[in-house]
Amino acid sequence: MMQPRIIICTGGQLGSWALEHIETTDVLIGADSGARFLISHGFRPDISIGDFDSVSEEDLIAIRENSGQTIACDPIDKNYTDTEMAVRLALDMQPRELILLGALGTRFDHSLANVHLLALAAAQQVQAAIIDDHNKISLIQDQTTIEKQGFPNVSLLPLSMRVEGITLHGFQYPLTEAELTIGQSLGISNVLTAAFGTIRICEGLLLVIQSRD
Repeated sequence: MMQPRIIICTGGQLGSWALEHIETTDVLIGADSGARFLISHGFRPDISIGDFDSVSEEDLIAIRENSGQTIACDPIDKNYTDTEMAVRLALDMQPRELILLGALGTRFDHSLANVHLLALAAAQQVQAAIIDDHNKISLIQDQTTIEKQGFPNVSLLPLSMRVEGITLHGFQYPLTEAELTIGQSLGISNVLTAAFGTIRICEGLLLVIQSRD
């Protein structure tokens, strides 16, 4: 059986742009108000999960009635954010790919915590990305190939204290066996000059942030 692609829709900033990333074969997980967003746009989440403190009682009734399964927890007695619960649930399903929509927003603490969740996927060798209308964020620990896909800017930031052996091909500013440490901005705002760009690292965890204004 083919491993699924899982879409997690969570409670940050969402819009019509998010609908473009959902395919009919995807497994859909709605985290808290992300479940309400999916249902309001005609989608049936396979699983809705969270403490649902961001939705009304009427919304929660609709979520329960229009989800394949609803997993509710106490908003106080829990160790993880709703998004982390959704990510851990998704990784238990061993997806081939994991996409997070609505994981960025006005709460920087939640946005940064959600970016850190990419490390959970990387630890299980699952390809994962956070996407919004202006950014696509992924995490690599070996190598990847990227294309513009509407995101002309590419920034590299270390998630580990140090990333070693960074080599870039197809970029305006190439690197060969370079090193980045926390606190450096050397990797900000590079540009793809070829149809595809390759990024290879030898050690560490490297955030690859594709963006547009």
